[in-house]
Amino acid sequence: MALAKKPVNGMKDILPEEMQIRDYVMSVIKETYRSFGFTQIETPCMENIGNLSSKQGGENEKLIFKVLKRGEKLNLETAKEESDVVDFGMRYDLTLPLTRFYSNNANDLPSPFKALQMGNVWRADRPQRGRYRQFMQCDIDILGEPSNLAEIELILATTTTLGKLGFKNFQIRINERRILKAMASYSGFSEESFDTVFIILDKMDKIGLEGVAEELEKEGFAKESIDKYLGLFKGVEDAEDGIAYLAKELEGFLEPDVEQNLQEIVSSVTATKTADFELVFDPTLVRGMSYYTGTIFEIAMPEFGGSCGGGGRYDKMIGNFTGKDVPACGFSIGFERIVLLLMESGFKIPGQAQKKAYLIEKGYPGEKLCDVIGQAQEERKNGVQVLVVRMNKNKKFQKEQLTKEGYTEFVEFFK
Repeated sequence: MALAKKPVNGMKDILPEEMQIRDYVMSVIKETYRSFGFTQIETPCMENIGNLSSKQGGENEKLIFKVLKRGEKLNLETAKEESDVVDFGMRYDLTLPLTRFYSNNANDLPSPFKALQMGNVWRADRPQRGRYRQFMQCDIDILGEPSNLAEIELILATTTTLGKLGFKNFQIRINERRILKAMASYSGFSEESFDTVFIILDKMDKIGLEGVAEELEKEGFAKESIDKYLGLFKGVEDAEDGIAYLAKELEGFLEPDVEQNLQEIVSSVTATKTADFELVFDPTLVRGMSYYTGTIFEIAMPEFGGSCGGGGRYDKMIGNFTGKDVPACGFSIGFERIVLLLMESGFKIPGQAQKKAYLIEKGYPGEKLCDVIGQAQEERKNGVQVLVVRMNKNKKFQKEQLTKEGYTEFVEFFK
């Protein structure tokens, strides 16, 4: 199946063949999420630069496409700081715009509010396979639900969607930010060093335990703390129940409700799932966003060799806008990567309408043309997708191109 050609400045053109698959994936996503009670909203592509640069977006804040002030507001001669020339930025994800949206409209929304968002976001990142500077994100979020019912519904809705798209044997990796912090604290790392420790831990799947130990040593951390820290991960590997093992080892450092909370999520999802996947506790899962406060999760797909989505709980983020915290949890599907996998696998859209092409020879009598168009109209009434076009000189090549677009039947009209 043909993929898009080389991206322009990290942003790609989308050919008709891919667009059909994108439309299909979007329709499956919307239909499935709506069946779980999510309602669709939309936010602007640009946000106030102060909101985007609030130190909650992690590394993504370094990748913002910034928008210059316009007209009389832009005065380059007197500008001394960036804030003197920039007032907006292109959104780098959909979570921050959602929190601003909710803060402005909470009185008009149900509680809890289950939001579905689909839209493009922009990051000045290095383009790579399945990753562009402009890309579609698809998020579901539950705002105002403090219990783990939010996590259970988000995981089930997301995995049900992936199952409907034909994905199997994938994993949902799950962890808790409070476990990450408790493990670091138990091992003797200071709270100020947590971010550094977690950045290194996040490389575990690439560099392994020994690699993590080496990098922690290079940062100057005590060997006793490093050994104690890595010993916890080895203990999880050997334990029959990693969550229970850590709850016992971290007693006095970990809040008592964390174990029960995670165990309920795992057992509920495992008992009620409809897709073919495994829910796996992974204490090395970090997730880069600093706004996460509790449960975090990620989709791991062997075919892609990496993450195809993720999310977590961010109970403090809305409070930054309103001064009052609102429990919040979200899950984002890696839309672009999923489309890429489907296209590379030769995916065919199920139940697609029959596609027929009417090829009309040049010079075909005008008085007969109405009959041809009328015939096409009748077929369209019956659900057939009919393309009416003039016949090219190279008819063979024309048919080959149309066949790539899914046309399976050709009717030729000669003068």
